[in-house]
Amino acid sequence: METSDNKPTALAPPSTTPSAPQSSVARPPSPPLSELAPTAESKLSTDSRDATTPPFSPTSQTPVLQKEQEDFEGTVDVNNDPPTEKDLQRVGDLLVLDAQGQSRPFKELYDAPHVAPRQLIIFIRHFFCGNCQEFLRTLSSSITPEALLALPTPTFITVIGCGKPNLIPMYVETTKCPFPVYADPTRKIYDHFGMTRTFQLGAKPAYIQTHMLINSVQSIFQGIGTGKNALKGGDLKQVGGEFLFENGECTWVHRMKNTRDHTEVAELRNILGLDGTRPPMRKRWSHGIKETKQDRRSLSWGRLRSKSRGAKDAVRDDTRQSTPEKVEEEPRKVVATPTI
Repeated sequence: METSDNKPTALAPPSTTPSAPQSSVARPPSPPLSELAPTAESKLSTDSRDATTPPFSPTSQTPVLQKEQEDFEGTVDVNNDPPTEKDLQRVGDLLVLDAQGQSRPFKELYDAPHVAPRQLIIFIRHFFCGNCQEFLRTLSSSITPEALLALPTPTFITVIGCGKPNLIPMYVETTKCPFPVYADPTRKIYDHFGMTRTFQLGAKPAYIQTHMLINSVQSIFQGIGTGKNALKGGDLKQVGGEFLFENGECTWVHRMKNTRDHTEVAELRNILGLDGTRPPMRKRWSHGIKETKQDRRSLSWGRLRSKSRGAKDAVRDDTRQSTPEKVEEEPRKVVATPTI
């Protein structure tokens, strides 16, 4: 009986040996590295909704600034150094989109046979930003494409935003911008050019001629009017700047330190070779240019008195000219009557 009970224990190890090859056969083969690459890159997409990425950020396959580098509570201490040659090579082949969704390399905006030899590229914030809209309204009322092309070095302006391209027609209609507008939804060019993100307002510049409350209300109604595109205007914290290219090289840079830090229009006119004329005043609600009378003067008390005196003197002169001159009458001859 004891031998019969010990036999199963002796036969137990051989029963486990066939299970090993079965497990190795059932395991599927590992995929090649080429098939694993997209899954690794997908982790870098900004579409993943976490605590550091807003839900409306566009898709990007390259990481942007880290959280400790991109979140600021005050004015950002950025420099105005031109981008290096390495930076220009990185962004040269990046694509920007027009209003129809057609893409073109970024380098074609400033270094191509069919463009002006000098290009001012303005990077704005999201397409619903009232501060940037005020900047473009003031710029468009002060600088025209005809004036830029008539310069000794033909110049032109291009605007780039960080929202979806289907919002460009709304933006052009709102700002009355006569210059081409493109979109960089990935914000890769912003990143490589050293433009950062902040919510700080900063001091009110001269190009903003509308009250902040009016700007905010109009921005809200613009977003509501676009319906499902209300959250596709771009990153709310992204700020931009101005980059001047001459013959394919970047010669002047201004990076925004807060959300209202675009270069003043009068300064841009001097940089581009125009005179330093101040931009015209615009209306608060309709944003149209105010009509100013050339001979309009402030009516002080002294001017009112001089004006009234001049009017009285003019009336006196008119009355003198209208009355005929007095005719001297000849003296009458007295005829003596005879006395009786």
